[in-house]
Amino acid sequence: MRRIVIAGASAAGLSAAETLRREGFEGALTLIGRETHLPYDRPPLSKQVLTGTWPAERTALRRPEDLDALDLELRLGTAAAALSPAARTVTLADGTETGYDALIIATGVRARRLPWCGTPGVHVLRDLPDALALRQRLTAGRRLVVVGAGFLGSEVAAAARTLDVAVTLVEPAPAPLAHLVGPDAGAFLTRLHRDNGVDLRLGTEVTGIVTAGGSTTGVRLADGTLLPADDVLVAIGSEPNTAWLRDSGLRLFDGVLCDEYSAAAPNVYAAGDVARWHNPLFGTDMRVEHRTNAAEQGMAAARNLLHPERAAPFAPVPYFWSDQHGTRIQAYGCLRGHDEAQVVEGDPADGRFLVAYRTGPALTGALAVGMPPKALRRWRAAIAARTQWRSPADSLVA
Repeated sequence: MRRIVIAGASAAGLSAAETLRREGFEGALTLIGRETHLPYDRPPLSKQVLTGTWPAERTALRRPEDLDALDLELRLGTAAAALSPAARTVTLADGTETGYDALIIATGVRARRLPWCGTPGVHVLRDLPDALALRQRLTAGRRLVVVGAGFLGSEVAAAARTLDVAVTLVEPAPAPLAHLVGPDAGAFLTRLHRDNGVDLRLGTEVTGIVTAGGSTTGVRLADGTLLPADDVLVAIGSEPNTAWLRDSGLRLFDGVLCDEYSAAAPNVYAAGDVARWHNPLFGTDMRVEHRTNAAEQGMAAARNLLHPERAAPFAPVPYFWSDQHGTRIQAYGCLRGHDEAQVVEGDPADGRFLVAYRTGPALTGALAVGMPPKALRRWRAAIAARTQWRSPADSLVA
């Protein structure tokens, strides 16, 4: 194996590149990225970068000299446009082709858009230019409508309030993150937003925007309500960047379908937000859009690619965190699609509590709000051990 190509200069792609070198690969290593920036961290975009507490430069994942030490061929500013596994080539958007002996796909996701995205004053937030453009607009007294109360929408709403922006958060579900965290945590998040001055509109959706002079002046809700707005952020989820793989023969379904080793085809692996792989710990296919998973899967894919004779299944207990209105939210496991959620420590009324989640007969997730990281450690171990759920009070084996 003389040449490895990594498509995607993301956290997963960089982690894979570093692991390949650390594991002894001395051949040609090409890192392809759509953006012109060196690899950078995305979680701060909706928080520190948006509020201006971090300069853009601080999001860099590595110093230039650290990247130089990896001896990479960096192909930045041009996206991967097509893949031919038969010819083992990646075609770039500028028409050039790059051959490979092995490929790691780490092209991440793009923001899901609505038909009126692109109208002046309507934003999405996925990359650094998006964050900087929105940051310029968020000044005291301006009015921001956020469409979607998932992680991104909730974090932006919280960040904008620190800038004294009037924020309205619109969500069709009965509570922020209701589909994921359950009723108790959802009710807490509802109170958290409202206590911090967010105008939270639940159980409704945006049906269109209102413009004047070519710029956005408001949004219209399904019930006919007109909300005035200087800016609108569309935060309704994301879509895997797999369009360039449409004619590749790879299996695509809400991401690049992989086995438990993160392999999508012979000598082709995927990692990070774009990868949908079989996690044997939970016995299901999953795609995880969180920073920790991206780095861990990048490492795992690189090791399995280099050493197939001792390949190990990628079977993590997924971890995610979110900061909203000064409150830290952390979770381990698979919360989505749970059958039961119970508060097992603390009290949501006090802003410090822990929720355990059951799927089938097993403990599959735990979420902590306003609690120190150590509060979750034993729960992570219990999830990894596939602990059987008993009663809410003693669902965790001590």
